[in-house]
Amino acid sequence: MEQKTKINAEAGKQEIMITREFDLPLELLFKAYQEADIVEQWMGTKVLKLESKKHGSYQYETTDAKGNVVFKANGVIHEFSKLTMHTIYESATLRDQVLQLPFAQGIKWAHNRLQEIVSKLG
Repeated sequence: MEQKTKINAEAGKQEIMITREFDLPLELLFKAYQEADIVEQWMGTKVLKLESKKHGSYQYETTDAKGNVVFKANGVIHEFSKLTMHTIYESATLRDQVLQLPFAQGIKWAHNRLQEIVSKLG
């Protein structure tokens, strides 16, 4: 069964909803989001902060070869359940700019890497 990451971005809104079902035991999927070293492997970014608990926060950053920050994300973990990422941007315009980037390909790549890396842990 091919796993698919679904991205829903309604016109005029400043949010994106991302869902994905994985062919992994639940405890391994949680581990992939709870342990910073595993997150760094499948996301391809540096984890600056990761509080893997309800209402915990996270902060990620990616730099280029010269040390310039090219990606930065932070937020709050509301709860642990099926993987649903609800990302809210400062404006619909900013969200639309992100969607013009290879955003969808990047998140799908990361989820495929997660599946590949974590399946080897079990």
